[in-house]
Amino acid sequence: MDKYNYGMVGLGVMGRNLLYNIADNGFSIAGFDLDEEKVKELQEGATSEMKVKGSRTWEDFISVLETPRKIILMVPAGKPVDAVLESITPLLTKGDIVIDAGNSYFKDTNRRVADLAAKNLHFMGMGVSGGEKGARTGPSIMPGGDWEAFQLLKPMLEAISAKVDQEACTAYMGKDSAGNYVKMVHNGIEYAIMQLISEAYDLLKKGANLNNDQLYEVFREWNNGEMNSFLMEITRDIFQQKDSLTDGYLVDQILDKAGAKGTGKWTSEQAMEIGVSIPTIDIAVTSRILSAYKEERVQASQLYAKNEMTTPENTELFIKEVGDALYLATLISYAQGLALLVKASEEYNFQIPLKDVVKIWRGGCIIRSVLLEKFYSAYTQDPHLSNILLNKDIAVIVKEKINSLRKTAAFAASNGISSLGIQTALGYFDAYTTESLPVNLIQAQRDYFGAHTYQRIDREGIFHTSWETAKN
Repeated sequence: MDKYNYGMVGLGVMGRNLLYNIADNGFSIAGFDLDEEKVKELQEGATSEMKVKGSRTWEDFISVLETPRKIILMVPAGKPVDAVLESITPLLTKGDIVIDAGNSYFKDTNRRVADLAAKNLHFMGMGVSGGEKGARTGPSIMPGGDWEAFQLLKPMLEAISAKVDQEACTAYMGKDSAGNYVKMVHNGIEYAIMQLISEAYDLLKKGANLNNDQLYEVFREWNNGEMNSFLMEITRDIFQQKDSLTDGYLVDQILDKAGAKGTGKWTSEQAMEIGVSIPTIDIAVTSRILSAYKEERVQASQLYAKNEMTTPENTELFIKEVGDALYLATLISYAQGLALLVKASEEYNFQIPLKDVVKIWRGGCIIRSVLLEKFYSAYTQDPHLSNILLNKDIAVIVKEKINSLRKTAAFAASNGISSLGIQTALGYFDAYTTESLPVNLIQAQRDYFGAHTYQRIDREGIFHTSWETAKN
């Protein structure tokens, strides 16, 4: 009986597309899903050149795989992953590898690594970014965990991943659940960039009165230059999509309530837990939550009527300033996410290679952009860079655009246009680049009411003052 190189559990759109991608690259692969209709669709959609098999029972699925078995899970995070493991682990043998390619929480992955290791099995967490199309044609792939197991998977991962300058957009992300962690932070940055783009759109629409055709031209020009990215590209195209139910554009008919699947929230929670400041990512998560209060926002808009909008004196200059502000705020969002990876790598001993992270994010993934080339250069110069803003070449870019970010933030604030992402990006930059922050007063307050002590700038040690005795 023929044996198959790989197995795929979960034949939804992502799982099926990734399976076909693997098969297209010369690997044989078996697929399993509890939904027999999806198994049928898998086989019907496979080409004659693909060596693909659909299985309807766990026993059949496991029996047709070569050893050591290499099984990829593309199922929803949480209990579904544990349910699959409960079903297949009794059928596996020593040295078999299970790869979770979903958006699992990294601590769940650590638990599963330990559980399967006790059974002489390998478990890996692997982030996959690129959406349905990316899964089919070449995603960015972020595997982490067992180095020995990764080496067995490496030829296949390099074959199916996106390519930039003929380099595969996949690399070993580090120990234990590093792959899931890197993907989580990727998604957090994704939240921030999407929020910033939406704010730029709002400023151009309300501030400069641009219509959808004009917005298309602006985003097209931006995407053709230094802001070239996947999210910029799809935003450009959205402005041209006509609505099939009305005579207008589809974007104008979409309700302003944003959904979320949880990875952004996890990123914010993690930053709080290990002590990293990522305010632009945090506010992007908060903004989606706030958007859900549609009825209350309608009431509040009627209660607090805003003044008439100030029209920019020079529309062309305004558009350029908003573009520069978006570019810089995006750069700052990347800086926050990458700083979180630096700290997490230390905290959890992941040993995450930052240079490889930005390298594989250059293609295939949702946050791919030409800006990542500059980050790749920075981490090549200094692999241990704690914050991308400390790189001298990046500083040149920041200095060129910081006034545009300030002007754009000021215009939004003075005209009552919500710009939480832009404002927090600017606030983060100003705080990060300030030698002396006013938190000396906060520490004095803490010592006053709670005897929390403080440090001094003129001598070493920990101090406490009986503040009430100092009153006149």
